[in-house]
Amino acid sequence: MRIALVLLWMILMVACNTTTPTKPSDPSWAILPFKKVDSVNPILLSDTSSVFICPILQRPVAWEAKDVFNPAAVVKDGKIYLLYRAEDTIVRNPSTSRLGLAVSEDGLHFTRMNQPVFYPDNDSMKKFEWAGGCEDPRLAKLEDGLYLLTYTAYDGSTARLSIAVSNDLLHWQKKGLVLGDYQKGKYKNLWSKSGALLVSRKGDQLIAKKVNGKYWMYWGDTDIFLAFSADGIHWQPLEENHAIKKIFSPRKKYFDSRLVEPGPFALYTDTGIVLIYNSMNHDHLGDMSLEPGAYSAGQILLDMNDPSKVIDRMGHCFLKPEKDYEINGQVNRVCFAEGMVPFNNKWFLYYGTADSKIAVAVAPMKY
Repeated sequence: MRIALVLLWMILMVACNTTTPTKPSDPSWAILPFKKVDSVNPILLSDTSSVFICPILQRPVAWEAKDVFNPAAVVKDGKIYLLYRAEDTIVRNPSTSRLGLAVSEDGLHFTRMNQPVFYPDNDSMKKFEWAGGCEDPRLAKLEDGLYLLTYTAYDGSTARLSIAVSNDLLHWQKKGLVLGDYQKGKYKNLWSKSGALLVSRKGDQLIAKKVNGKYWMYWGDTDIFLAFSADGIHWQPLEENHAIKKIFSPRKKYFDSRLVEPGPFALYTDTGIVLIYNSMNHDHLGDMSLEPGAYSAGQILLDMNDPSKVIDRMGHCFLKPEKDYEINGQVNRVCFAEGMVPFNNKWFLYYGTADSKIAVAVAPMKY
């Protein structure tokens, strides 16, 4: 009898320990669900026919022949414009990234321009942008209608978060490094990238939002930090004890266990600030249901009156690599959300896949 009871206890313990945990419920504040548009994905591929004269090399370059990925998005005149990263195939380390522009009337089928609209040139930013180029754009508008672009200037060794402005998405004025002027360049050579602006939605427009009299920007690609600005052009990092303050960080055993990085923008809502962010799964200390090294996306809620205060955070990713074009490419197993717009009463989310192509997912309108 005693042996039988012991055996029964052992069987029950094994059963309890092998039960699959239930998936956490979706928080009410999150923008969900997103559905990948399989009928058209991927929506943009590399193109060997697009050639322009590089002003630095002084010769023709197939500027998007290698890969296209990680787009920003904006609605203009009832159409969606994608400002996307493209790499050439010139044999060197690193290859050069430039930004192309594509336009769509339905958000699914895009026509792109043959020439890049933003690229390294013989200007004041050349020393920061050459030869790695201009990477990973994010877009928003200031209240006066000026388009504000954050992008990564990469010289081949250090990534530096940078700013540019435009009236028409075609002609850009580079404004320099986001952290370049603060305290006489204290953080000028700090690795920094991925600047997602705090915005509010007004119809189909995403307008940079001031909180406590300042614009705000989430940035970073290990932990996530904050910067603030009075005019949207000149920024300073949020500090604590004379060091840059971490807003939130990776979590062990979760999809975001290795790194976190801002997505398209931070959206100001009546519930709080909703930030879509990208993440990487740790090889050994992460979410065991995801492949090691997989890039996926989650969402976090921050206080509407204090952009540095975390209120809630999703316990699972909402976008992850599943399709072949998301799993295999320049960098395998990547879904990287970087552009999102309100369009036709839906959210259109544009993301890079395996650092090689661009895809789209759609969610019902919220906020």
